[in-house]
Amino acid sequence: MGGGGGVFHSRTPDDYKREIREIREKSQDEAFETAVNEMINDKLGEYNARDTESHREHLNEIKQILEADKDGTVDLKFAGSVSKHTYVDGMSDVDVLVLVNNSELTDKSPNEIKNYIKSKLQQKLANVEEIRTGSLSVTIRFSDGTEIQLLPALQKGDGYRIPAEKGDNWSNVTRPDKFASKLTEVNQSCGQKVVPVVKIAKSIIAQLPEDQQLSGYHVESLAIKIFRNYPDDAPKTPKAMLKYFFAQAKEEVKIPIKDNTGQSLHVDDDLGQENSPQRLRMSYTLYRISNRMKNADSSANSEEWQKILGDINGQ
Repeated sequence: MGGGGGVFHSRTPDDYKREIREIREKSQDEAFETAVNEMINDKLGEYNARDTESHREHLNEIKQILEADKDGTVDLKFAGSVSKHTYVDGMSDVDVLVLVNNSELTDKSPNEIKNYIKSKLQQKLANVEEIRTGSLSVTIRFSDGTEIQLLPALQKGDGYRIPAEKGDNWSNVTRPDKFASKLTEVNQSCGQKVVPVVKIAKSIIAQLPEDQQLSGYHVESLAIKIFRNYPDDAPKTPKAMLKYFFAQAKEEVKIPIKDNTGQSLHVDDDLGQENSPQRLRMSYTLYRISNRMKNADSSANSEEWQKILGDINGQ
């Protein structure tokens, strides 16, 4: 009989050690990823649990006061981060459009309407620490910490005219709903994960010195641009998408983003032209955040991730 057989490759003790080490490292990596993602989700849970009922109570009171002695109606419409569900308490403004159509205020200038709003609210609004007028809006800070910005607006078709940034006149027709729909579209294409990433990105940026912060609108605009072409095979976990956002944002911030709402030429006009000194400084700021995340990952340092995410109260 002929002898058959195969070749048996013996495995050395070093082979076993290497396999055990690889299994252990993989298990540790997975545990680290899970821990950081849970950390981010816990932060989101805290942000989402903020009591919005107090905001609505304040807004109902404001609406009743403004409608009390005017013919027609004064409607309040959420705008800004609240309407897009990217609001983070203490890190975003509660922007509300005060629609004055069909009332005797429609023929007034923006400043006249802002002064009217301020005067009426000062007379009758309770539990207020401060009411002030700015170039665009009236800001109310309540004793419970809630801050609401009231932006006078005239509805024109499917858009609005709001106070212009310069002078006492109305802006061109703006279409904030158009922007919100784009963010919704990108969010849906990424499994509803973009809006949570925007919230966390805002909270991280809010920890920076004021002159190094991006506006909430700019962060949202960057997210639309960055996640519009998010790779299909890329992980859709909070940590992976947050790292991707900051890695891309450090380059995208160098280029002006067109403002499709019609309010201004660009979302980020205040940063100047492409590769301006302001844009390069902001790029470096975002790079440092991105680099901290990479370093935290390379050393599997969950404590460093906790520092990056920061305290919910910004401490």
